[in-house]
Amino acid sequence: MTDLLEVKALKKSFGKIDVLCDVSFSVPAGSVTVIIGSSGSGKTTVLRSLNALDPADSGSIRIGDVSVDFATTVSAAELRLLRAQSGMVFQSHNLFPHKTVLQNIIEGPVIVQKRPKDEAIADARILLEQVGLEAKADQYPFQLSGGQQQRVGIARALALRPKLMLFDEPTSALDPELVGEVLAVIKNLAAQGWTMVIVTHEIRFAQQVADQVLFIEDGIVLERGTPQEVLVNPTEPRTRQFLQRITG
Repeated sequence: MTDLLEVKALKKSFGKIDVLCDVSFSVPAGSVTVIIGSSGSGKTTVLRSLNALDPADSGSIRIGDVSVDFATTVSAAELRLLRAQSGMVFQSHNLFPHKTVLQNIIEGPVIVQKRPKDEAIADARILLEQVGLEAKADQYPFQLSGGQQQRVGIARALALRPKLMLFDEPTSALDPELVGEVLAVIKNLAAQGWTMVIVTHEIRFAQQVADQVLFIEDGIVLERGTPQEVLVNPTEPRTRQFLQRITG
């Protein structure tokens, strides 16, 4: 299986604080990588580096045939091209409150990608059906539950036709009873063969959906392997301690 994503020696600091220290990993096309770790470990910074929201200080990222080497001077155009390879779903929904669900989804394809509006609308309706919200196209975000808003956020990211989907703790802002509906959509995407990198604390979900699990601690990948290897039989004491605390 060919690697869609390659990350090599990624480093990132904020002021004097080293957040990422030589992070390297690869993600085969059509696979799911789950990143776990405690708060402040660098998980979200990895995702934001992949999406060029927080460009790395050094190291390189390749998504498909687009590569950026952060050891050199990287132009704004290169960052835009890298960002265009992935769709990102954040902890909070970040929907435009004054736009309908359908308008939220077609905004990127029409305004950013300059695709025909009719084509974008047709795609959006298919995506809404996929996330179980085809009846909500003309409603506004305030009329939706948190779980429904997050599912719209997923459809909005998919509408950009990315090669790679990134999820930053997509259920952390939801009430417990709404978590399942969002995780079900992500599981369905995995079954369809989407390549995904997911930061989550939902350990049972990670066991069900991940092909690879990375445990990040203090900005380094401390342990990696299959869900069985990392989540059930970890070798690192710190991984075991983290999992015991998370699973109660």
